[in-house]
Amino acid sequence: MTKEFGSPSSYIQGNGVLFESDQYLKGFGDKPLLLTDDSVYNIVGQKFESYLKDHGYSVVLVKFQGESSENEINRIAQIGKDENVSAIYGLGGGKTSDSAKAIADNLDIPVVIMPTLASTDAPCSRLSVIYTDDGSFDHYRFYNHNPNLVLVDSHIIAGAPAHLLIAGIADALATNVEAQAVAQAGADTMLNEKQTLVGSAIGQKCEETLFKYAHIAVADVKQHVVTSALEKVIEANTLMSGLGFESGGLSGAHAIHDGLTTLEQTHALTHGEKVAYGTLTQLMLEGADQDRYNKYFKLILSLGLPTTLADLHLENATDEELLAAKKAACSENDTIDRLPFKVEPNDVAQAFRAVDSYTKEYLEANK
Repeated sequence: MTKEFGSPSSYIQGNGVLFESDQYLKGFGDKPLLLTDDSVYNIVGQKFESYLKDHGYSVVLVKFQGESSENEINRIAQIGKDENVSAIYGLGGGKTSDSAKAIADNLDIPVVIMPTLASTDAPCSRLSVIYTDDGSFDHYRFYNHNPNLVLVDSHIIAGAPAHLLIAGIADALATNVEAQAVAQAGADTMLNEKQTLVGSAIGQKCEETLFKYAHIAVADVKQHVVTSALEKVIEANTLMSGLGFESGGLSGAHAIHDGLTTLEQTHALTHGEKVAYGTLTQLMLEGADQDRYNKYFKLILSLGLPTTLADLHLENATDEELLAAKKAACSENDTIDRLPFKVEPNDVAQAFRAVDSYTKEYLEANK
């Protein structure tokens, strides 16, 4: 049995570190491709571009068009090739991070991930989630190594909307649930090897941190202040969840998320919002007892995350639509087969509706 643990070469987190980053970046050459979208550019990217130029970098600025699809990745990689850039800097959210990793892999150059949100666990991993141009999940793309550097400025994270931190909490909350199922199944992790003790322990610490500090951190980010609680949750959402899902493994929750992306009604929801419902669906599939189910359900509910079909904009979805989404969740390209039991699409569809039913019963009983 071969075990493996993966991590970025360096992870740096702190208040204001983006504008103290020359000391960390100068080893990656002086002609980076800075990948960011219009919104992030207006908030912090333009200032960061100026900072880089003031420190002697020749910056190739490329605006990300919003989807981590093969077409977008190839478009930007061609620009990087033509400009002979020395590294890729991905400044933005999860899809920017995933695209930056893929572009760097195409060009065989270093990649630095600079998340402006703590809304997903994408920054630290050696894989990307690749979508179609219209936003549906397509496949996972794997690399030989994790990012060279992940640089997280907690001041920028604190300035983002609270619902995006909550989305990251939801994504991170799935980490230990999925990793435990992978361990029970004796299945491979996202590194295609077995779990290490460290990989398993990180998932547990991630979960512990979220239950202790999630609500305090959300309150803090609503006031845009950087506190110890917020720093802990940023680390849980970004580093712990990123290492935990990769070296611990994905199973049901993210596969169910991927199935949901095939339904246009869910496209306005964040990754984490869909994963939250996926976590509850996985617990239903596992036959979790009420205490275990409620442990996660109550935190998810209290954070205002989806717990009903209406929350997912699927209250009018037909059985055929839901079953089609669940067939996508059970695709051979996905991870639901890493649960410790066989799952059919109809099983997922039934568990999916069971979450909705339980929530309605719970809310009625607790008026």
